[in-house]
Amino acid sequence: MKLFRNLLFWIVLALVGALLAQLLLRDPGYVLVRYGGFEYSMTAVSALLIVVVALFAVWITWKLLSLPFRAWRGRRARQSRARLGEGVNAWHHGHYARAEKLLTQAAEDDTVAGAARSLAAQAALARGDAPAAVAHLDALGERHAAARAVGMAELALADGRPTDALVALDAPAAQPLPPRGLALRAQALASSGQAAQAYGLLGPLRQQQALPAAQLSERESQWAEASLREAGDANVLADRWEHLSKAQKSEADVVIAYAERAAALRWDEAAAKSIEQALDARWDERLAAAYGALPIQRFEQRRGNAERWLQTHPASPSLLLTLARLARAQGQWPQAEDYLHRALAQGAGSDAWEEFGHGYAEIGDDTRARQSYANALRAGRGEAVQELGGRDLRQTIYDQAVLEERDEHGMPRLRE
Repeated sequence: MKLFRNLLFWIVLALVGALLAQLLLRDPGYVLVRYGGFEYSMTAVSALLIVVVALFAVWITWKLLSLPFRAWRGRRARQSRARLGEGVNAWHHGHYARAEKLLTQAAEDDTVAGAARSLAAQAALARGDAPAAVAHLDALGERHAAARAVGMAELALADGRPTDALVALDAPAAQPLPPRGLALRAQALASSGQAAQAYGLLGPLRQQQALPAAQLSERESQWAEASLREAGDANVLADRWEHLSKAQKSEADVVIAYAERAAALRWDEAAAKSIEQALDARWDERLAAAYGALPIQRFEQRRGNAERWLQTHPASPSLLLTLARLARAQGQWPQAEDYLHRALAQGAGSDAWEEFGHGYAEIGDDTRARQSYANALRAGRGEAVQELGGRDLRQTIYDQAVLEERDEHGMPRLRE
């Protein structure tokens, strides 16, 4: 393509020259120059040739005079590139002091100053000299504002100062931010309690491919969850929930965050229904456990749903634990106790033992309450637990008979 453009240029130039030559040969013209009492006369063709020769002589003279300077600049540029390469290699191998020195020297060439100073700052930080890293970034100035903003933001985030990172990235001279800067800005927003704004940057992050797809998906869930927990009132919470994708509304962590925040805002129905819909769509043990742990009422409705799910998930430890919590909340400790034993048999851990402790404490059985709480600590640490005594054959038969009762629809019904 370049060869074609050059060829076209010379063809057009030749055509223009031929046209001018034809015009001048037809009428060579006459030029009269008066200067210092002297007169010079010549044809226009001769005058044009003199001008061309004079300009060519000036060009040649300029080239000869500037040749040493151009050679010096070229040598300096080659040295800077060589130092940049050596500095990157030294930084990669862990020779941070040498890398910092070489990169600082390479930064004397303005064409590579941004990259050289940024890497020099990283080398200084790697050897534990944060003030030197800041000095390298400050040396970038306004000419490399984007590189300076990215470097300052990285230092601030590494030091746990997300607000300072946002200040650096929001500098007018650094706009528009490069992909790395955009990713750092989203991270700083999420770290400073502004996850909703970080979630809003997902579109630009995907468009600029600032992060790998898998990492973006992970952060989407994290920021969605955090934005729901940060909602200040029910209207904000509802708006953020509605703007989530269908896939996000089925993620366990996101649903739990929404349900817990809704419960905290006294929005009991929304809290319960979010988990109910998610469990009906896809079973998840974390959601099953969270359903019983919600600090809301609706005991009868929740217990009915849990008993319905138990028909299709009879070995779910989380669901059995939820039923135990709901039964205890309704003052039906014998049923709750049986559910807890079944939950332990299915692999429930410290949460089930803690629930045992709460139940025994409520009925005044301090000995087994203390033993249950101790087992909860042991189970949490992965240690062996001690068996609880006191469940005789009569109690076991009673509990089993209670569980086998069903209503007119065939659903399990616990005795009041």
